[in-house]
Amino acid sequence: MHEVNPSRTALRVALRRAAHQLRDAKPLVLDDPLAVRILSKAFHEELQRTPDKVKRPFSAALRAFVVVRARLAEDTLAAAVRDVGARQYLVLGAGLDTFACRNPYPDVRVFEVDHPSTQAWKIQMLASAGIMPPASAQFVAVDFEKDSLRARLKAAGFDESLPTVTAWLGVVPYLTIEAFRATMRVLARFAPGSEVVFDYSQPREALPPVEQLMLDSLSARVALAGEPFQLFFTPEQLVEELKGLGLRVVEDMDGEALTERYMAGRTDGLMLRGKAGRMCVAASVEAPSQEVRD
Repeated sequence: MHEVNPSRTALRVALRRAAHQLRDAKPLVLDDPLAVRILSKAFHEELQRTPDKVKRPFSAALRAFVVVRARLAEDTLAAAVRDVGARQYLVLGAGLDTFACRNPYPDVRVFEVDHPSTQAWKIQMLASAGIMPPASAQFVAVDFEKDSLRARLKAAGFDESLPTVTAWLGVVPYLTIEAFRATMRVLARFAPGSEVVFDYSQPREALPPVEQLMLDSLSARVALAGEPFQLFFTPEQLVEELKGLGLRVVEDMDGEALTERYMAGRTDGLMLRGKAGRMCVAASVEAPSQEVRD
């Protein structure tokens, strides 16, 4: 991401969440009444150019993936609040996510983490839209190339001893393996019952030819935006990687499984396509053997 500009990828994600509220049939996969409101009028023309599900089905499928992954994260939080008394929701790479401003759990604090420039932009967008974050929302600016995530969270009042759900959406494919491991080691230290929800991409060679071309096209677009894809896993590789970091896989779902859970019976044509993008829910286990530095 550029040093002084908010993430273009974060804007594209926000546009897709907003488009879902306007273009797709009810019941919505992600019912987010603030998704359109947070976008200033400057972006409304772009929002009106939402891809048609018939003419551009793969673009619509990307919108489907964006809302499904957010829904899975929020469902995971709901289950953790009910089952283990989760008290914290950590959103890494929050972008223009609005959950902190519509949090229905009075005992859950929401910690939003993002690059300082993107977070400043988000706070400005909230103010312009007249959206007032509640006292339970905490914005934590972190430059991952310079700052310690653990130290920044601690300074903001984050408590590692409390069960926590972490949403890490739309970030992992852009990371180096070193950055992925460093962050996962931090998350693995959280209290028993804590979980992290994240999406990841399979490597090109694991995909059928048509999906390889789709991945090539998307990769070219994000690279032009200055945010290239860097990290890929097969499900088997991910299990071993997380095991070494102190986490275990609870669920790992492909597009077919996610469609069955969240889009079965839809008649508006909104659906996931392909095998490249997957969703993982992983849980903290015993403290990992690797040292975690502040």
